[in-house]
Amino acid sequence: MHQPAIPHLAAADPDVAALVEGEARRQYEKVRLIASENYVSAAVLEATGTVLTNKYSEGYAGKRYYEGQLYVDQVEALAIARAKDLFGVEHANVQPYSGSPANLAIYLALVNPGDKVMGMALPAGGHLTHGWGVSATGKWFDAVQYGVRKDTGRVDLDEVRELALAERPKLIFCGGTAIPRTIDFAGFAEIAREVDAVLVADIAHIAGLVAGGAHPSPVGHAQIISTTTHKTLRGPRGAMLMSDAQYAKPLDKAVFPGLQGGPHNHTTAAIAVALGEAAQPGFRDYAAAIVANARALAEALVERGFDLVSGGTDNHLILVDLGNKAVAGKPAARALDRAGIELNYNSVPFDPRKPFDPSGIRLGTAAITTRGLGVDQMPRLAEWIDRAIAAGDEAETDAIAAEVRELLAGYPMPGWS
Repeated sequence: MHQPAIPHLAAADPDVAALVEGEARRQYEKVRLIASENYVSAAVLEATGTVLTNKYSEGYAGKRYYEGQLYVDQVEALAIARAKDLFGVEHANVQPYSGSPANLAIYLALVNPGDKVMGMALPAGGHLTHGWGVSATGKWFDAVQYGVRKDTGRVDLDEVRELALAERPKLIFCGGTAIPRTIDFAGFAEIAREVDAVLVADIAHIAGLVAGGAHPSPVGHAQIISTTTHKTLRGPRGAMLMSDAQYAKPLDKAVFPGLQGGPHNHTTAAIAVALGEAAQPGFRDYAAAIVANARALAEALVERGFDLVSGGTDNHLILVDLGNKAVAGKPAARALDRAGIELNYNSVPFDPRKPFDPSGIRLGTAAITTRGLGVDQMPRLAEWIDRAIAAGDEAETDAIAAEVRELLAGYPMPGWS
């Protein structure tokens, strides 16, 4: 059953309660490899469900537009202090509702419509809000995009520098959603200084690795850092903006009143809890284990003939090009889901297929590491992936799903008992 228990929900609305219980069981019985997902602790779950959701709090601590902020102000101040301590930054804003609004706030704070900005192209592994055409950031700003080398699958900073010198953007984003390699924050910072641009590091995927010392930090290189609070950081669905002190006021004004009203105080509390957990010594072991699992899984997949973008991984994320497997990403992802292995289909660099029917799949090891799986289980997981993709009928995927459930029964899940 769901933990914390939900007896009041079950009594008041059994339909919704049944759906919640069903989702909890699904999460328990699946190998969850979606790179942007994780399991939060029971403490984070409890904080998310508190009476803090009843309180409206437009403004910032000590400067609210509603009365009754005695405890809410302390919750937000605690989350801010923990973010600053954990990441070593001068300023933190914990109010953004999610990663995309957080990135929009950066644009609102620093540039005007029509200004030139620069980010990683979506097909190369960047994010929609880094200036891609279908996003507001691509429609409202003059966006130029860098990619990766076809022969290596990695960013070539010499090419980035040439593009930046030619285009002279005011903002440069580094980071993205499908980057399996270490981001060279120092190299990007040097380019940004050369063209007098503000460097933004979007560490939404790797924030937990940065906090846990398993990936270099952008602090001291990027003037502004954007991140979600879930994924590898293992918190609730929210976001943060962190920056040098000189950008504190424009960023705060961009978040409120520029883009949103009152913060979600129950989420702020859960962010504070997650940041407190990430400051514990054991979190460094967790971050290191995420990377170790990803590397072990990548090696096992290569041994089974899978083609990995950039040849492997340095972090939690693996991007697989299925072009040599005679199967596209979407049918592969659906077969794997039937087999009890959850991931997402994904475009790969220079993909000849359309984004909604791409050539690749994307995997991440944050959630399975939270469950306690280790490098010894990764070859078996690679075997299941290989079998499921090659399976010709549902009997085979059903058999794999049964094996998955048997394995996972030995690994507890926060949120399910």
